[in-house]
Amino acid sequence: MIAPPREQWGTRAGFLLAAIGSAIGLGNIWRFPYIAYENGGGAFLVPYLVALLSAGIPLLIFEYTVGHKFRGSPPLAFRRMSRLAQPIGWWQVAICFVIAVYYAVIIAWAVRYVGFSVGQQWGSDPGSFFNNDFLHIADQPGFAAPFVPGVLWPLIAVWAVTLIVLAFGVRRGIEAANKIFIPLLVVLFLILVVRALFLPGAADGLDAFFSPDWSSITDGRVWVAAYGQIFFSLSVGFGIMITYASYLRRKADLGGSALVAGFANSSFEILAGIGVFATLGFMAHETGVAVSEAATSGPGLAFVAFPTIISELSSGAAWFGILFFSCLVLAGLSSLISNVQVIISSVQDRTGLARVPTVLIIGGLTAAVSIGLFPTRNGLYLLDVADHFINQYGIVLAGFVAVVVVAWALRKLGVLRAHTDMVSNLKVGRVWMVLLGVITPLALVWMMVDSLRQEFDETYGGYTTGYVLAAGWGVAGVAILFGVLMSLLPWRHPGTPDDEDGTAVAPMTEEANR
Repeated sequence: MIAPPREQWGTRAGFLLAAIGSAIGLGNIWRFPYIAYENGGGAFLVPYLVALLSAGIPLLIFEYTVGHKFRGSPPLAFRRMSRLAQPIGWWQVAICFVIAVYYAVIIAWAVRYVGFSVGQQWGSDPGSFFNNDFLHIADQPGFAAPFVPGVLWPLIAVWAVTLIVLAFGVRRGIEAANKIFIPLLVVLFLILVVRALFLPGAADGLDAFFSPDWSSITDGRVWVAAYGQIFFSLSVGFGIMITYASYLRRKADLGGSALVAGFANSSFEILAGIGVFATLGFMAHETGVAVSEAATSGPGLAFVAFPTIISELSSGAAWFGILFFSCLVLAGLSSLISNVQVIISSVQDRTGLARVPTVLIIGGLTAAVSIGLFPTRNGLYLLDVADHFINQYGIVLAGFVAVVVVAWALRKLGVLRAHTDMVSNLKVGRVWMVLLGVITPLALVWMMVDSLRQEFDETYGGYTTGYVLAAGWGVAGVAILFGVLMSLLPWRHPGTPDDEDGTAVAPMTEEANR
């Protein structure tokens, strides 16, 4: 039996918008500005750019090439490369599942805060409102807890939108959605940034953000932070770019696409830094504190600091809030869709199921787990621990293993390089092989060692050891175990080629080249 033709992007621009949409997420807005500020301000841009060129873009090209050459989701693509590499693909699927189930609830929070912005319903104490009135956080971390209706219903809506987009497929669903989401996100954020630049104290915030501390360049921790930010923000290491590239036409400028996606993501991060620190400068000006005291990251920035800032605005407060939280919703949705697509594509490749049944069954199961765990009074605790450990010991470790296995165990970098150069206008050359085979693994090991040192110094977040073992290490460990176990099951989908060099992948035709 011949497998049905693989879906394809309608245009290269559609692929790029989807790839950029996956890369641009909540972390660009609430993580990068603080990381840059804490690690040398303007001087941080030097190691950041080095990390982008020496690891970020080479990793993007690597994942694009694996997906494009072997024409499959991570499990199928790695299996076609070598059956020994198949566990990496399923490991990445498990990572996407974990991220998707908790990431969706943050988008649901942002949806509610779009409404809260009208009339600044968080009142005079946004921190207390977020933790107590909105999330109703339990006194102690746990697993079973009552649902919070104010989070439950928007989370259901988020999943409904996500699954509807995915059900329409790659071209009519994901590509069409990102053609709306990404331009709209950029326009809304530009309006937000322009408004922020005219706030009193904005110049002080920008001065704090961009003023370079050149002594930081010699600090190894700053370089670890730069490589970490690039790695996390580009959506590499957990199979998204492999999946997206598998839907490209046979003639595709993989190197050029990686440059466009990489620099677009970094440009948005710098834009986010300008907007966030201009706004924090206003907060410092209004409250009489230093910018350093106002600066923060993560949910605290989005759902506590920004509401505080919005309440201080003399005019246009509601619109400022609506713009900011709408940007969070759009950035989050494009990233969530890409995570779930990895799962959907992998199950389709594994079983031969059509898209709509796969979305309903597998997407519905993912949504059910998310809805069952995270809109509860324990949701924030679970999210915090799972996010930390799946990022540090899921994404980073999986990325490291993938690169080392392909480069050193299978020695396939030459094959991948030849494919990239054959289909791309931009030739990668031997420099790419050196960067990917040497520099990138060293950077990832450095990040892992630094992270483990911190883990052993103190228990993450002040949680109990048992809770961290169950919700953190346990989740990261189960993802690895899932990858191994799935790779041991026979692959019986008729029409799935068993070759290990990509030669049985769908033949190149004139239609595929258009």
